[in-house]
Amino acid sequence: MAKGKKGKRRAALTESELHEQRRYGFFWYDWIWRVLRPLLVLATSFVIVCGLVYSGYRALEGMFLAPVDAQSAETVDFQVKSGTSLSTVARELEEADLIRNHSVFKYMADFMGMGQRIQSGRYRFTRAMSSMDILRELVAGDGRPLTVNITIIPGWTVEDVAAYLKENELIESEEAFLSLCRTGEEYKGYYFIGEELSGERAGGRKYALEGYLSPNTYEVYTETTPDAILRRLLSQTEAAYLSSYDERAKELGMTMDEVFTLASMIEREAKRADFAKVSAVFHNRLDKDMTLDSDVTVKYATGSEKMYLNDEDLSVDSPYNTYRRKGLPAGPVCNPSMDAVIAALYPDEQFVAQQYLYFCSTDPNSGELHFSRTLEEHTAAAAMYRPLWEEYDRSRGLL
Repeated sequence: MAKGKKGKRRAALTESELHEQRRYGFFWYDWIWRVLRPLLVLATSFVIVCGLVYSGYRALEGMFLAPVDAQSAETVDFQVKSGTSLSTVARELEEADLIRNHSVFKYMADFMGMGQRIQSGRYRFTRAMSSMDILRELVAGDGRPLTVNITIIPGWTVEDVAAYLKENELIESEEAFLSLCRTGEEYKGYYFIGEELSGERAGGRKYALEGYLSPNTYEVYTETTPDAILRRLLSQTEAAYLSSYDERAKELGMTMDEVFTLASMIEREAKRADFAKVSAVFHNRLDKDMTLDSDVTVKYATGSEKMYLNDEDLSVDSPYNTYRRKGLPAGPVCNPSMDAVIAALYPDEQFVAQQYLYFCSTDPNSGELHFSRTLEEHTAAAAMYRPLWEEYDRSRGLL
């Protein structure tokens, strides 16, 4: 009996203690709530802040970083020139209507550490691209190599060179390149250009730099400029024209410009095997004070591509027309190889001694030439081969 009563008292005391716990809030799980409550408050606050930040970002993205026109498929060409600052790139992107705000674009690129990694090149963007998409492409680059090889072919004119460079996307405008070649004022530092521009033969030239863009293969930067290319070619001419060539020119009573003018005619008139023979014909005619009667000078003046030139073609009034004017034309008619330059300086001695004065084409396709010493021989040869010249022009739709 005593043991049972003691158990009831303990139960009563336990109930009393429970009442006290309820009165003062001392449940056994209260300590868990006291730990979890601030964590839950912190987590809730974090979620709210993140939501606000995300909402703000989405709003800013829509205002400043989103595509200008998400539905546009039109491509826009964009170029980043070497050395262009991030600020300039951002401003030009906005001017091209490719991004919404250039300042935000700049700050974004700087913040992400990508501002200094933008690569020069030519890009194609669309207005459906976001600012981030555009930035990634600018950092990745346009995929073009840093340098490329270019080959200037002997016999090309400056206009041919300009067209070639434009086709290979090394210059933006042929006219900008040709304008520099036309005046030559920027290149007076090259002694031969300075002498040419101040000489008696300066007037009437089509291009001051014609003849001096040395044919060769060059490695150039893809982001080069017309000026840089021209200086590279002119420097090669300066290096290739040896002092011994200059001494030989003086022996012949010729200037460097006259040598290159004669070499350009030789280049266009003959194959390499006949360079020295053609040179001998021209030297013989110059010595006899005869007109040079070179078709290539007339073609340079008129732009004609015909093989056979008639009397009307040959009557054009031009300082390049060697049928109407004695001596050399106003300037080179192409950019000759050094082989042609050497031929101009060293004509075939046998042909000089035998006084060859004429030549004409035997077959336009092969480039073979027939040489004559007298007008009668030349007239007979021309009559024989003229039908081939006319047929050649007819086949190309020039007659």
